[in-house]
Amino acid sequence: MSIRAVKSIREAIRTMEGAGVELYRAFGFKDPSELDPFLLFDDFRNEDPKLFEKGFPWHPHRGIETITYVLEGKVDHADSLGNTGSLSAGDVQWMTSGSGILHQEMPKGNSKGQMHGFQLWANLPRELKMTDPRYQDVNSSEIPEILEDDGTRVKVIVGSFWGQTGPVDGIAADPQYLDIYVPPGVKKTFPVDTYRRTFAYIFNGEGAFDSASMPTGVLLEKEVMGEELNIRDMSGNRSLVSFDTGDYVTVQAGKHGIRFLLISGKPIQEPVAWHGPIVMNTREELIKAFDELKNGNFIKPAH
Repeated sequence: MSIRAVKSIREAIRTMEGAGVELYRAFGFKDPSELDPFLLFDDFRNEDPKLFEKGFPWHPHRGIETITYVLEGKVDHADSLGNTGSLSAGDVQWMTSGSGILHQEMPKGNSKGQMHGFQLWANLPRELKMTDPRYQDVNSSEIPEILEDDGTRVKVIVGSFWGQTGPVDGIAADPQYLDIYVPPGVKKTFPVDTYRRTFAYIFNGEGAFDSASMPTGVLLEKEVMGEELNIRDMSGNRSLVSFDTGDYVTVQAGKHGIRFLLISGKPIQEPVAWHGPIVMNTREELIKAFDELKNGNFIKPAH
């Protein structure tokens, strides 16, 4: 058994997107090879409707897949194929943009004004860049949840884990996407595919991942089950933890427990030409995509 060493720990950066949505970007628009096959990860948790209600009006995508996971509030969506719908708390949508789609995503807060969720972009390999667009909308009730005796909870959104398989399938990056909660003071080890790129994104509580590359917190002292724990190298809310290769990821939960996404995928290892919402393999393909967008023939007929 080899525990994955932590390559880096960094905080998500506040930014503005869409028509004026304040969000936190954990990675994206820098080095697309860093977490290949994943390109971008945004945390759009917000408590103030003025900072998200303008949403993401009509915009294009080509060459990628996006997964949207809503925790609170809802997201109304519509697209150029005539699809419409809403994602509510706990729901997931995986969109394959393929050859091209125009869509909009308009967030709405819950009764407390909260809009919480995440969006991940996954690259498409060359042979699938121009595939037909499609959606997979998944209701929260369809997502299996595993409850361990020690209080650990794992929601399996994509992939297979501990005997459960998530409802989203047929994704090119063949990812595993887990929503994990580990109770206060519990140390837990999770298996991951040895050669897949893997990262964790913490969004509640705090914890220390084994083999941390640098101290990122202070010493906490806590007694759990009669045993005093000294927990160092704590990482908390909006921390991105990226890992080296290995078979397992181990985390020690802090005094408030820890909740995080654990995401892994098979690297595509192809050239990336990327501008805004369009990701191709070459600059020429990128220019062609924007020319088609300008000329009105961006949307392709279904095969």
